[in-house]
Amino acid sequence: MTAEGSLAVALPGGETSVSLAVDAAESPRGIVALAHGAGAGMRHPFLAGLGAALAGEGLTVIRFNFPYVEAGRRMPGRPADAIATWRAVVDHASGDGLPVWAAGKSYGGRMASMAAAEGDFPVRGLIYLGYPLHPPGRPDRPRAEHLPAIEAPQLFVEGENDPFIQPREHFDAVVATCQDATVSWIEGGDHSFAVKGRKRAADVIGAELAPIVAAFVR
Repeated sequence: MTAEGSLAVALPGGETSVSLAVDAAESPRGIVALAHGAGAGMRHPFLAGLGAALAGEGLTVIRFNFPYVEAGRRMPGRPADAIATWRAVVDHASGDGLPVWAAGKSYGGRMASMAAAEGDFPVRGLIYLGYPLHPPGRPDRPRAEHLPAIEAPQLFVEGENDPFIQPREHFDAVVATCQDATVSWIEGGDHSFAVKGRKRAADVIGAELAPIVAAFVR
């Protein structure tokens, strides 16, 4: 069952509110806060499919929008706004007294990692669904200098053919610098976890990742 609402967020430039969608588990053992990627909002079928499947695994999922999506913009705003939003969502999720994990598709996961690296981010672990290590074809512009500062366990769910982590040896070297990191590879997957020659809807692709996330949470 999915219910929608909103959450007030104190940004550096003033207060705003963002939309929430809650995929409630029947008897939840934990909560997963789930952020969208740069080019989609919380209602994207990939996230909806993953949220529903995780609820079936006993995990309540809180999907949310970043402020730039709420404002109708296509491009992400300042990282500080995304980090403030992450903090507000985790604080909200922690109100039920259940353990909380932070998960995000691409940009959403990277923003969670930046919040965690700054500290005072009370999550049991972080789940990156296609971590955008660098722009495609630009391995000279890595986005990883903060990852070694993160103390919570980190799970990288990565498609083998994701251009955002090529060359592979660069990605492997980054993971090796983390304090506690695991990688789960999706055979043949691209940045959206689509596999060439295997046509699946986005919600199905998202749902298929739920057992990986649930196992990490356990």
